[in-house]
Amino acid sequence: MIKYIEETTNYLQDKGFDNPEIGIILGTGLGQLINEVNIIKEVSYNHIPNFPTATVEFHKGKLIYGEIAGKKAIVMQGRFHLYEGYTLQDVTYPVRIMEKLGIKTLLVSNAAGAINLDFKKGELMLIEDHINLQGSSPLAFKGVEELGERFTDMSAPYDAEINSKFKSIAKANNIKLHKGVYASVVGPQLETKAEYRMLKIIGSDAVGMSTVPEIIVANHLKLKVAAVSVLTDECDPDNLEPVNIADIIENAAKAEPDMITLFKELIKTL
Repeated sequence: MIKYIEETTNYLQDKGFDNPEIGIILGTGLGQLINEVNIIKEVSYNHIPNFPTATVEFHKGKLIYGEIAGKKAIVMQGRFHLYEGYTLQDVTYPVRIMEKLGIKTLLVSNAAGAINLDFKKGELMLIEDHINLQGSSPLAFKGVEELGERFTDMSAPYDAEINSKFKSIAKANNIKLHKGVYASVVGPQLETKAEYRMLKIIGSDAVGMSTVPEIIVANHLKLKVAAVSVLTDECDPDNLEPVNIADIIENAAKAEPDMITLFKELIKTL
């Protein structure tokens, strides 16, 4: 993997990806943040050596380098998931590349279902902790200790200072920002009523199919990290309706202006 990382990093440096400070991973229906970026360079994933390719139709599949709120950033417009058939090492490969290029902070967004029924669709949740239900770890491979400490501490995976700033920004801008625990499952099928009940019992406030692998690797690489979920559906097992993917994307789009405000205002303070 070290050889692959060097090849990919060299390619992007040659393309002008020069000393970014911040990495941003955009989740489902949250692509409009890109309009806030002064784009310097962009490269399609399928042109980048050793990079996975996004296969989900609403994920664009571009790595973008530019300036946002006065900071140099790399933005992943489209991310990778286990349910696309990738390994956890594939899914998290871009985080390793962004770190190698120079980022010190990683900001992540995702779409999630609300397990906590006090939370409503269209609202945002700041992730304060997570539960990994994906069945493995992105650090479970031979030679991982050459890239960072094998036994990565996860006692505080989300940066407390950044989370505090997110809360202050939300309050100042009258944005409803819940706080909670995100459970990451494999997917792509949605959960059964019994699974939603289980997720609530074990302490989840929201559930999704991404983010946790990237967070684990960011901690492995000693990056500061924070993540926000847009809640796109309400997972009430006693009143469960068939899922509507178009409705999920529409709810993500409704919350997008608030997400953009949070991210832009935060980046100004970093």
